[in-house]
Amino acid sequence: MDVLLISSSSSLSATSRRLRMLGPSGLPPPTSFSSPPPPFLRISAVRVEEKPRAPGPKTKTAPTSTTTTTTNPYQDNKQDSGISQRTNHRPIPPRLQPAPVSRVRAAPSPQATFCNALDELINNFIDPPVLRPSVDPRHVLSNNFAPVDELPPISCPVVRGAIPRCLAGGAYIRNGPNPQYLPRGPHHLFDGDGMLHSLLLPPAGSDGMAPAILCSRYVRTYRYLLERDAGAPVFPSIFSAFHGAAGMARGAVSAVRVLTGQMNPVEGVGLANTSLAFFGGRLFALGESDLPYAVRVSSEDGDIATLGRCDFDGRLFMGMTAHPKKDPVTGELFAFRYGPVPPFLTYFWFDSDGNKSGDDVPIFSLRQPSFLHDFAITERYAIFPDLQIVMKPMDMVLGGGAPVGSDNGKVPRIGVLPRYATSEAEMRWFEVPGFNPVHALNAWEDGDELVLVAPNVLSVEHALDRMELVHSSLEMVRIDLGSGAVSRTPMSAANIDFGVINPRYMGRKNRYAYLGVGDPMPKISGVVKLDLTLAGKSDCVVARRDFGSTCFGGEPFFVASGEREGEEEDEGYVVSYVHDEGSGESRFVVMDARSPDLDIVAEVLLPRRVPYGFHGLFVSQAELRSQRPLK
Repeated sequence: MDVLLISSSSSLSATSRRLRMLGPSGLPPPTSFSSPPPPFLRISAVRVEEKPRAPGPKTKTAPTSTTTTTTNPYQDNKQDSGISQRTNHRPIPPRLQPAPVSRVRAAPSPQATFCNALDELINNFIDPPVLRPSVDPRHVLSNNFAPVDELPPISCPVVRGAIPRCLAGGAYIRNGPNPQYLPRGPHHLFDGDGMLHSLLLPPAGSDGMAPAILCSRYVRTYRYLLERDAGAPVFPSIFSAFHGAAGMARGAVSAVRVLTGQMNPVEGVGLANTSLAFFGGRLFALGESDLPYAVRVSSEDGDIATLGRCDFDGRLFMGMTAHPKKDPVTGELFAFRYGPVPPFLTYFWFDSDGNKSGDDVPIFSLRQPSFLHDFAITERYAIFPDLQIVMKPMDMVLGGGAPVGSDNGKVPRIGVLPRYATSEAEMRWFEVPGFNPVHALNAWEDGDELVLVAPNVLSVEHALDRMELVHSSLEMVRIDLGSGAVSRTPMSAANIDFGVINPRYMGRKNRYAYLGVGDPMPKISGVVKLDLTLAGKSDCVVARRDFGSTCFGGEPFFVASGEREGEEEDEGYVVSYVHDEGSGESRFVVMDARSPDLDIVAEVLLPRRVPYGFHGLFVSQAELRSQRPLK
């Protein structure tokens, strides 16, 4: 691949001309930078790549690794060379993974060449992305949504304060979409290859000021490996490519690829780009259109390895939600899958050792396929929202529409099922007009009532297409299981979503929540803390931290202090990656959850930007050291 090196003094007109030559035919030239790119920025034909910044004047070059072969295709993480590091940084122990695999890409087969030509025809003449800016990759993948290359472990200085003891030796890991190739056709923000950005924090005994270690790696899904070896996109975008006649044409091309052996959907079509979960001694990268992918983060050098796609001894198939719920008392994990064919919803759970328990519970009372992204649990129940966002595959075939959209004539419902149900016999549905929660914050039991707290998407017709127009309002919904009465209480007028609580209170009554502020979504300009006991009395926001006029972060994550018995629910810290679009710098910030302004108590300067993503997780040092191998 030819790479264009562009210095900070390069002319923007020359940049635009060269990028126009490299871009796929039929697409407009990319948007110019509003200001000259910083000197560490380089631009390639497929992505914006950034060289890691050297943290200080004293640098040394990491040795180039030796290329060998390995029999595990999931563990061929590439090792970059020439990365500058300060000599006084935390030393990185020898890698615990196999060295990269040397590959010579074979010429595409005649069948692949034929399908690629059909893709170009569709994308250039039938459905060019330029006609739909919301799915034009040159628009969608701009600024800090632009993908980055993998980054092997590199030291990062703590530039402010000290890392708290409860974070020592653990890792904050954030998942998100990061396409390895510029899409040929329409591209939705949800449809990039999963990349994990992991920050291994300094261990205890270092006074919290020793360097951290950042590592960014793709999740080696079947889809990622197939397209990497093909040297180009093969799978069409799920959320944007299947639209009208062009969608049917792309479906036909995909069918030809399957019939000619170019891809095998049985091996998985997912991206593992949405979230993470740690249960049963294993860490999983999740995306709801596929099975979980087991990954491992080294507690020694912070590197990330993909162990493989996990079907739990053949007991899990098709897919699993990216938002399973772990009971903090029992250690069990509760989950579901959904899809376009009956049963549209299937519920299941795992024991504390990570083994799938019991049989699947199909829910046939869900009458049409719904975009059921998240759910909630209490000590005795599982709670499912049935939204106005629905799957409508026939709209694409008959009406030229998209297979996923909104149905304004549908009345949203909430389904309540006993947590250990063996069938849907006790499933109850409650109508809640106008309530469309894509994410759930928490739920609990209050006598004969169920309480659900969730951000309600007020402009549901834009939830997947024009996310910048979405406003989400946090609400508390109470369901009287005796009378069936349902009540709703708004909790804040702010546009907030991507919320978390202290994980120890999952499924139990809690008081505090932390959510990202949309400005607009999916960019998050700050974090708010809410006191849920103020519901119905006043706006529940009791603390707020704005990142700055040009700074945006992601979903916050709460880490409990854990320093004493009986500590308060909000004793701990809120963490997030934050990117400054003005300077181009990214940082990891640690905020005091109890302070009125969510004061920043520690900051880590990252060697390059971390793109905006979705959901993250903190894994403690003890959990990192206890990771089990994949069976």
